[in-house]
Amino acid sequence: MGSRTIYAGAVLILLALIVIVRIADPVPIARLRLLGFDTFQLLAPRDYDPGLPVRIVDIDDKSLEEVGQWPWPRSILAELTRKLADSGAAVVGYDIIMAEPDRPVADAIRRLPRNAAVDQVLAMVEQLPSGDEALAAAIGGAPVVLGFIGADRDGAAPVERAGFAYAGDPPGQFVPGFRGAVASLPVLQERAKGSGSLNWVPEHDQIIRRLPLLVRIGATVYPSLAAEAVRVAQGASTFVVKASGASGEEAFGSKTGVVALRAGALEIPTDGNGQVWIQFTRTDPRRFISAVDLLEGKVDRSEIEGRIILIGTSAAGLFDLRTTPLDPAVPGVEVHAQAIEQIVLGTHLRRPDFATGAELFVLVVFGGLLAAAVHATGALLSAFVGAAALAISVGSSWAAYRGFGWLLDPVYPGIALTFLYISTTVYLYLRTERERRRVRNAFSHYMAPALVAELAADPSKLKLGGEMREVTLMFCDVRGFTALSEKLDAEQVTRFLNRLLTPLSDEIMAGRGTIDKYMGDGIMAFWNAPLDDPDHALNACRSALAMLAELERLNREWAAEAAAEGRAHEPVRIGIGINTAVCCVGNLGSEHRFDYSVVGDGVNIAARLEGRSKTYGVPIVVGEATARRAPQLGFVELDFVSVHGRSEALHVFGLLGDAGRVSDAAAGELRGRHKAVLEAFRRGRFDEAGALLVEARAAAGGKLSALYDLYEARVAEYKAHPPPPGWDGRTLAESK
Repeated sequence: MGSRTIYAGAVLILLALIVIVRIADPVPIARLRLLGFDTFQLLAPRDYDPGLPVRIVDIDDKSLEEVGQWPWPRSILAELTRKLADSGAAVVGYDIIMAEPDRPVADAIRRLPRNAAVDQVLAMVEQLPSGDEALAAAIGGAPVVLGFIGADRDGAAPVERAGFAYAGDPPGQFVPGFRGAVASLPVLQERAKGSGSLNWVPEHDQIIRRLPLLVRIGATVYPSLAAEAVRVAQGASTFVVKASGASGEEAFGSKTGVVALRAGALEIPTDGNGQVWIQFTRTDPRRFISAVDLLEGKVDRSEIEGRIILIGTSAAGLFDLRTTPLDPAVPGVEVHAQAIEQIVLGTHLRRPDFATGAELFVLVVFGGLLAAAVHATGALLSAFVGAAALAISVGSSWAAYRGFGWLLDPVYPGIALTFLYISTTVYLYLRTERERRRVRNAFSHYMAPALVAELAADPSKLKLGGEMREVTLMFCDVRGFTALSEKLDAEQVTRFLNRLLTPLSDEIMAGRGTIDKYMGDGIMAFWNAPLDDPDHALNACRSALAMLAELERLNREWAAEAAAEGRAHEPVRIGIGINTAVCCVGNLGSEHRFDYSVVGDGVNIAARLEGRSKTYGVPIVVGEATARRAPQLGFVELDFVSVHGRSEALHVFGLLGDAGRVSDAAAGELRGRHKAVLEAFRRGRFDEAGALLVEARAAAGGKLSALYDLYEARVAEYKAHPPPPGWDGRTLAESK
């Protein structure tokens, strides 16, 4: 299986994991999403409009100081209610529960030491009308909505004032449910025009973001204080609840919950649990009316008339403070007031039904693009792709919030894409490191450490499989090794080869060469693969010269050792063949075992040239292409020869030395006389060639004696048996 397929499979698994986690929506993910929504509200809260028809009569610290401690006598609340009704309030909503009878005076008298006078006063007080009756009378003369608290305990259900019509699935199965409720006294509820829940469903961090518009007490559905106040203000009698399964609502067979609540002319979108997202404003004093100012007649009628008035408290000592995304502590009554303002405005925050699906689609698309970018461009460039994807995701969420009031998750896509980026980057890093280790292991014994490091740093330079490229090849062999090994046992042969081949191999690798294989006493190496080497021919030739120098050093050591042991020393000689050609280079072998090697006709020629070094008596024999690519070295042409398996003859050269050989005057004279010998020989002027051989031998000073012996034998042979007409000077190699 290819690396791309494995990578693609890993990416698909990661994307599937990301999708599964989002669908499961664990608490940490939900918390982060809500924090993202809070941030949007902090950046762009709803602007408060004092013209909105909602006010809060605040039982604040100032009111408590002037009127007295809480709870106030119901007669004072009755007076507040009458004043609001007289000023034309559209609705008076109580964010206060009056569950106990109002008996503050009688209770205080009962706590006094009992005597006849006290008993007489108590009897008179008990005959007076109760504050509850006074408040009930005031409530009966005003459009009052009383609040209650749903609780998980047995209790009497609140009085029902609103009717409900359902479109789709019954909402009771979706909305927050409670066994019972804590409500105001029945005498008060019976006179009220509406009854609404004061509940809110706490989030994990106790921040209020949503307010239930519907709750269930037992089996009965009730509206919230905010929804009931809106209904009563419009004079409507019935709520219409739209839920999954209603006409026009696609639920695909599943019960997705409440969709919207209609109160009179106003339709309020909700989440599946019947809750409304609140887009808060910052607390504004213009929203509040001090209760004591109202009692003392200091409030202008325009602040009351036609408005929905909520009665609640901001006094810290009464512990009705709540936390919103904008403020750490706001009066609980203000949450209801802001919900009513939002309903009246008709601009709602909502999380659309398609939100989760759209977020998952964005995750899969952007995640796939990011993973492809990581694979194609690497970690650095793909980081910009990931940053762009994050910016688009967050920017789209922000634009949806500002333009449509949609709450699309800005956090999880960022977390998921970051996780995907890190995971794919780490995967590719580990794969690269594994590739580098593989390269190091494969080539550490055949290439110089510097080349191995370079190849490991960029494994892409190693093209696996096979490729055609120009390389320079070298074959090296020990002369007379068979006879030499017969004089040694197995351990001595091993020591000898290790001592000989180690420095020769070091010189090959030092010259940027790659060792292909060891063949007994021989070495096969090549240049310009797997790493590019524009000077591969020159480096191969210089490595060959360095190998000869190392061999001379070894021979001196062996000679000294032999002298110390009192035995004769026979110098070790090597032959080297070098050829440059286009060959196939790559991992060659079977599916079970392969080596990085080179094959082609050029390889065979290099091996033949190494064999010809014995014939010519020259340690280094190179092909014409190699000599042409290293003109700075000292070459001399040896022959124009046809080798077995090839129809074309080859010009072969002997490498005599480095750049000093080229400029040396004696070397120049030798090349001139040698060239004259070859020209006369190939033109068939054998008498002339014989004479020139004498001069060339003298100029060579015994260095090419074996070669000139060969040519003298050829001249004598051709004199006796002339070559055929059209002969071009070539000779036939008699052996491979």
